[in-house]
Order: sequence, then C-alpha cells, then structure tokens
Amino acid sequence: MNRYIVGGIGLIIIVAGVLFFSASDRSVDTKADKSDFDTFASASLIGYNGNKVSLEEFRGRPLVINSWAVWCPFCRNELRDFAELQKEFKNEITVIAIDRQEPFAKAKGYTDELGITNDMLFLLDPSDSFYKSIGGFSMPETIFVDSGGSIIVHKRGPMELDEMREHTNKIISATEDSV
Repeated sequence: MNRYIVGGIGLIIIVAGVLFFSASDRSVDTKADKSDFDTFASASLIGYNGNKVSLEEFRGRPLVINSWAVWCPFCRNELRDFAELQKEFKNEITVIAIDRQEPFAKAKGYTDELGITNDMLFLLDPSDSFYKSIGGFSMPETIFVDSGGSIIVHKRGPMELDEMREHTNKIISATEDSV
C-alpha cells in the first residue's frame, strides 16, 4: 500500500512540475511588454573582482542578461550555453550573467566548476535588485536588449542554445534596423 501512495505522490509532483514549467516557459515578445533600459540600469551589482558595476556602462550595446543561481537546476546547462553564445557572437553582443543573492565564493566556485568563469561577464546581485526590476518570478529569467535599450524578448524559464541564438539575432536585427 505504501508503495502506491509514494508512487501517487511522485506522479502528482511530476505533473505539477510539468504544469508549472509549461506555464512559465513562455517568451514575451510584444511591443506592449517592452521596458526601458532605465528600469534596470541602476541595479547595484558587484563584479567578481569586487568592484561595483552599473549596467549603465553597457548602454547602447545589444545585451543578453541572465538571472541565475547555484540552486537553480536549469541554470547549469544554460550558463554553459550562454558562454558558447558569447563566443559565437563575440563583439556583436555582451552576455551578462547575474547571480541572485549568493556569496562570491559560492557563485565563482560554481562557474569555475563549469569552466566558464572567463567566458562572459559574471556579476553578483546581493540585493536582488536586477531580478526585482525586471519583474522576475521564475528561474532562470533572461532579457534580450537591443542597442536602443528596448527589451526585445523577456524569457522566463530555461532555454536551449538554438533559442538563445534566435533571440540574439532578433536584438542584432533590431539594432541594425535602428541604425
């Protein structure tokens, strides 16, 4: 009897997880959902070198900004894919991965373990200001920002590398169209 109860509970957990992620794994890709760069530009962030960093420094560039955490199971593969994305698009975009409220040693230990610490820009967000400024409610969350500061895509939930490429091409196209 206990085996059936445990199996039933496991099935409920799986179904709930599928429903949650299918509901939160949607791209927001409409004009009405665009936000201005100023909404998140003043987030109080810290670089792995200990210096304060303002996203304002990146104004005018196409950006891919990912909010992640060590405890997020989907972030592991995504971070590797973001590092690959940065390599592929080199100087066309800047990929920024912002860790949510975790100590430096924990975040850097994780990116060192993945072998990607030097492949893109990693920042720490001790106050979770960036995540809050974009209205975050799932993990991970990623915004694709064109050079004009418009959020072209706000992706809630995990992504594969091909989807990252697709959204990156959108911000590059939007940048070229505005020039």
